[in-house]
Amino acid sequence: MLRLVAIALLLANAVYFAWTQGFLAGLGLAPVQQSEPERLNAQIEPGTLRLLNGPRAEAEDVAQATDATPSSPEVAPATSCWQASGFTAPQADALRAALASTGLNEALWQFSEAKSSGRWIVYMGRYNDEQMAKKKGELRELKIEFREVNLPSAGPGLALGTFSSEESVQQALKDVARKGVRTARAALERPESVSWTLRLPAITDEQRTSIESLSEPLAGKKLQPCE
Repeated sequence: MLRLVAIALLLANAVYFAWTQGFLAGLGLAPVQQSEPERLNAQIEPGTLRLLNGPRAEAEDVAQATDATPSSPEVAPATSCWQASGFTAPQADALRAALASTGLNEALWQFSEAKSSGRWIVYMGRYNDEQMAKKKGELRELKIEFREVNLPSAGPGLALGTFSSEESVQQALKDVARKGVRTARAALERPESVSWTLRLPAITDEQRTSIESLSEPLAGKKLQPCE
C-alpha cells in the first residue's frame, strides 16, 4: 500500500515539474506567463489610470481655481448732483407734475424755497439830464455818495443809499436831511420775492438727459452742477 502511495506522489511531482517547465504546453497545459508584455496587454485602458496621491493635472487646477473665483458684483452707474434755480411758485408746481409723470423716484428730486427781501433806496428825482447834472454837483459838494437809477414807478433819478428794510431807509432819510438834502424820499427799488430751486442730489447721466428734455416745464432754466 505504501508503495502505491509513493509511486503516486512520484508521478504527481513529475507531472507538476513538466507543467511548470512548459513541457505539457503542446497538450494545452501550461502555466500563465507573467512576463512584462503579457501584463501590459492585460491592462484595461491604462491611459485613464491616475495615482491617488500623485500631482493633479494643470487643467484640473485651472478648472478648480475658476470655480472658486467669486463673480464680480454688479457696478452701479455713477451719479452726480445737479440743480436749477429761479422758478416762480407756478413754475415749480408745473415742474413737479412733469417730474412725477416721468416716473422718476421722488427721492431723487427736491424743491427748496428762497426768499429775497425787498430793496429800498433813498431816492431823488425825477430828473432830466440837466437836472441830473446839477444835483450830482450839489451832492459832491455835500460829500454824499450816489448812483444813477431808473425806477419803473418813478423814472430816472439818484439813489443816495440802498437798504433791506423800510425802517432802515427811513433812518437814512433823517441822516441825509441833517446834511442838507430836503427833497429825497424812500422808494422801493425791488419788491420782496420768492423763488424755488430744483435740486437733484444723485442722478445718472441718463436720468439727467431725461429731465433736460422737459424744456417747457423747465421754463428755460438749465441744470447746473450743484454748488
